[in-house]
Amino acid sequence: MQKIILSLCFIVALSAAASAQSFSLGGKVGANLGKVDGQRFKDGYNFGYVLGAYAELGISKTIAIQPELLFSQTNTTYKDSSDIILSKPGSKVHLNYLNIPVLLNINAGKLLTFQLGPQFSVLMNKDQKLGEEIGDAFKGGDVAAVLGAQLNVGVIKVYGRYNIGLNNISDVTNSDKWKSQALQFGLGIKIL
Repeated sequence: MQKIILSLCFIVALSAAASAQSFSLGGKVGANLGKVDGQRFKDGYNFGYVLGAYAELGISKTIAIQPELLFSQTNTTYKDSSDIILSKPGSKVHLNYLNIPVLLNINAGKLLTFQLGPQFSVLMNKDQKLGEEIGDAFKGGDVAAVLGAQLNVGVIKVYGRYNIGLNNISDVTNSDKWKSQALQFGLGIKIL
């Protein structure tokens, strides 16, 4: 299923590139304040990072498609559980994702751009365990909705966005649902 979705995203990006009125490439770096929503995890956002690249395909003066390829880290803390034996309470969990957001950019002038779209993520450290009794605790991928804005100052882009996971990322059978959430803040630099 993930291969089909990624293939469709590639086709949409390719067709947008073919009809693009403008094209640019750049790099991104920033902070990823992420958490895993679920009864087994401590509530609150934890600091991680995000690093990657983007392409912007202008369709008109006000609309563009912006596919990205980002490496992001989500950190969380495991809480105590009474029904299954997992890691001891207070254990840190580090999830490294390869994120592929495909964003619709809506320009509200030269300075401000609103962004929204889907994000497809692949868990890079699938072998993340929560103790000896549980094997792989997290599913290999995630789908999220992205909503954000960016300020465009010359070749610099200052952005902020909210990502909310749409599916259950728990691979533990007798578990509550786990969903990802993240606030991302960072800088983009137009290279080409």
